[in-house]
Amino acid sequence: MAAKCSVCFFSYGFNGLSKSSSNDNNDVDSWKKNLNLRLLFLPSRRLLPASCKIQQRNLSLHYKRQLGKKPSFERIRTRAKLRPDSDNESEPENSVSNDGDMEHIANHEKTFEDNVDTRVDVEHIDEKNSGKLSASAVETNRDIEHADIALTKALRDILLLNQARVHALEDLHKILSEKETLQSEINSLEMGLAEADAQVKVASEEKVHAEQLEDQLEKLRNELINRGGSGKSELELYENRNKISNEEALLARDAHVYSLRKEVDSLRTENLALKDDTQALKSMLSNLKNTDERMATLENERCFLDASMKELESKLSVSQQESSNISTLKVECKDLWEKVENLQCLLDKATKQADQAILALQQNQDLRKKVDKLEESLEAANFFKVSSEKIQQYNELMQQKIKLLEERLQKSDQEIYSYIQLYQESIKEFQDTLNSLKEESKKGTSDEPVDDMPWEFWSRLLLTIDGWALEKKLSNSDATLLREMVWKRDRRICDVYVACKENMEDEVISSFLRLTSSQPSPGLHIIHIAAEMAPVAKVGGLGDVVTGLGKALQKRGHLVEIVLPKYDCMQYDHVRDLKALDATVNSYFDGKLFQNKVWTGTVEGLPVYFIEPHHPNKFFWRGQYYGEKDDFKRFSFFSRAALELLLQAGKKPDIIHCHDWQTAFVAPLYWDLYAPKGLNSARICFTCHNFEYQGTAPASQLASCGLDVHQLNRPDRMQDNSAHDRVNPIKGAIVFSNIVTTVSPTYAQEVRTAKGGRGLHSTLNFYSKKFLGILNGIDTDAWNPATDMFLKVQYSANDLQGKAENKDSMRRLLGLSSADNRKPLVGCITRLVPQKGMHLIRHAIYRTLEMGGQFVLLGSSPIPHIQREFEGIANQFQNHEHIRLILRYDESLSRYIYAASDMFIIPSIFEPCGLTQMIAMTYGSVPIVRKTGGLNDSVFDVDDDTIPHQYRNGFTFTTADEQGLNGAMDRAFNLYKSDSENWQQLVRKIMSIDFSWESSASQYEELYARSVARARTAANRT
Repeated sequence: MAAKCSVCFFSYGFNGLSKSSSNDNNDVDSWKKNLNLRLLFLPSRRLLPASCKIQQRNLSLHYKRQLGKKPSFERIRTRAKLRPDSDNESEPENSVSNDGDMEHIANHEKTFEDNVDTRVDVEHIDEKNSGKLSASAVETNRDIEHADIALTKALRDILLLNQARVHALEDLHKILSEKETLQSEINSLEMGLAEADAQVKVASEEKVHAEQLEDQLEKLRNELINRGGSGKSELELYENRNKISNEEALLARDAHVYSLRKEVDSLRTENLALKDDTQALKSMLSNLKNTDERMATLENERCFLDASMKELESKLSVSQQESSNISTLKVECKDLWEKVENLQCLLDKATKQADQAILALQQNQDLRKKVDKLEESLEAANFFKVSSEKIQQYNELMQQKIKLLEERLQKSDQEIYSYIQLYQESIKEFQDTLNSLKEESKKGTSDEPVDDMPWEFWSRLLLTIDGWALEKKLSNSDATLLREMVWKRDRRICDVYVACKENMEDEVISSFLRLTSSQPSPGLHIIHIAAEMAPVAKVGGLGDVVTGLGKALQKRGHLVEIVLPKYDCMQYDHVRDLKALDATVNSYFDGKLFQNKVWTGTVEGLPVYFIEPHHPNKFFWRGQYYGEKDDFKRFSFFSRAALELLLQAGKKPDIIHCHDWQTAFVAPLYWDLYAPKGLNSARICFTCHNFEYQGTAPASQLASCGLDVHQLNRPDRMQDNSAHDRVNPIKGAIVFSNIVTTVSPTYAQEVRTAKGGRGLHSTLNFYSKKFLGILNGIDTDAWNPATDMFLKVQYSANDLQGKAENKDSMRRLLGLSSADNRKPLVGCITRLVPQKGMHLIRHAIYRTLEMGGQFVLLGSSPIPHIQREFEGIANQFQNHEHIRLILRYDESLSRYIYAASDMFIIPSIFEPCGLTQMIAMTYGSVPIVRKTGGLNDSVFDVDDDTIPHQYRNGFTFTTADEQGLNGAMDRAFNLYKSDSENWQQLVRKIMSIDFSWESSASQYEELYARSVARARTAANRT
């Protein structure tokens, strides 16, 4: 509370009373003339500062001369900003007329001296706290998420308190200056009081003298009466004259004394007010000291949390590294065992061959022994040769045997030699095989893709290489080869990066350049250019699609990258390794070149480029994603800057996938401006997630991004079908893209009609050959009741007990009745817009209550009158035990509702795809939906005999009215209440349905591959 104190200033002048002993009447007249007192009292708080003017009238010439010697004050203004405990003013109580008043003034001076000391302490405290505040402001930006919120609030409070203290110090300084002025005034007043006392004393003496004169007059009157009537008139005249003069003197004296008392009372009042203000200031200073102590405590807690977080991160990194090393060692050990087994087999074969060779050698030795014996017997036979003819015949026979034995020995030697040669060859083959196995092991270790590193590692490595390319530290060809190695998850580049990541950047680049090799890419290079991406920048389903589809394509072996605007309101805590590149991208807009700062990071394992325009309009620093008057310019600027980034980075993507009207400009910009510049390797795929939002604008605005308005504002190009002076980005993307998709097959059929196409049905029918609908999926890693940490109890299709516990827990959380566990709970999570069927949601609330159920709604509306309407309904059921409306969005509460609800209602008027019905079924909540768009493609009625039984998973209705909704709700409630076993079977069945992105990603993959193949075939023909 601010207070303004104004000081009362007094101006007075006394000209000494001239005493003439001869003429009492002249004394009175002189005193009456020369005494003139002016008192001006100004309120200290209620009024603006006023000027105090000293006016003195009827002064004698002698008095005016005395006045001219004193310093004059024409105008004095005093302003002070204080914060006292009360705004009340103190009123004068007593006049200054005794010693007690003087003691009060002395005490007041002492209070001001104490305030001076207090001011010195305040300045010391202020300097100390200012230092703490600046240090805290720098460190708070790096705090962890929960401590950051508390510290931010505390810092705001301390900042406000410090500002208050600065103002208080300034006010105290002004009060001290006012004190000095007041002290001088008090001194003047004391002198005036002394003079007034002297004048009172003189007046009392004059009164005594006058009484004596009256006695004398009385005596004279008596004498005259005694003498007779002569001189009677003269006596009466003199008597009247004396009475008048005495009355005038008394009146003047009383007025003078009263004015002095009034001045002293006002001073007392001001002194009391200043004392109260000083006390209030002291109390504020004590509060500030307490705040400083609290700030110190919070600072200590923040430091402790920082240390704990760093320690946990270090432990996590060490454990991750050890885990990766263990997995690598396991793979290598398994490969070595297989190779050892192969070598053992080869060694066994070689051992058998060696054994055969040794056996042959033993046989050869036996034959040689037999030959030796034969030779001995031959010599004995020669000794008896001449003795007998029989001996000669025997000799011939023996020679023949010897010849045969020699032949056999020769054959045996040949066989032994062949065995030895075979053994040597087998040994050599074994050595060669062993060496080749070693080489293959090394080569296989380097060529096999690394599966044990997270996707964040490869995304970070890819962003690093692209950063070097943009910073001109790598040539485009080398960057392309290194990207391919990252793309294939080559172990060599992984090992080099892990080994060199602590080295200088130049050494790392040199190590990478030694790895470059020309190997074909295993998949497609896909770049998404979008305005949203979950969870960093999410408004609707678009963000979920970009992230979910990108992750699914990445898992299928494709290189996927994302380009986003760098919003100031993004969820930066979901971006890992966010950093700015030391390079800028220049893009054309409004006839000028503007710089764009490029940031890189990974989101959900995907590499992401964030573009921050350096444009004076601060396109993406608005505190919100959409809803600005210049959205057309914002996103046309971004679309061109994104293509400029791809061109300057030397990228050669196979597919550029753009989404919704915000990036629909990419298609005409690519073919008209960037394909001629060399960015011509890609095919353009455009996906419209909702044809209700088309981003039309005056045709002249198209020129800002460099497109030719005259060439494009034509019926066969970008001219809007409803207004010929406007352009339609969605239509331009349909015309210029190679592939056009929407988010469900039924919605693709609906938008080709006049009602559903929102003016684009004729264009879609003309380009129907390249237009189709693919049903979106959901990220089953993020939406999984078995691993969802937001739930009180995790559960699965095989264990539904956890779902019942979550239902009971949410009832207690929202204050709903838990008396009947079997009472059905209906959930609804939606944006409250006309598209979602507001009248049907409102009807469902009351219908659920009539049928004995409970209803929970979570959502809000950007449309004021709808928000007010549902606020009225929420107030109506504020304390109801079965109905609860939460008119905001809460991520954790939404997961709770999915898990707790038995049924989930989605009565949309139209729904391009819808993800809530898929999430609800994943969490075991049976959907009740209207048959439109993606709802018709994902929910099939349990009572529809034309649908195979295994595909029936919910309750549907066709007409968008209360009767249709009632029929579906009645059937759902009847099954829930009357057949608990079949209901549980239905819950288990819908929880087992695969709503992942695998099927959708395979369809997109086929579309991409077909389009790229056609482009390559056409290029080969030319």
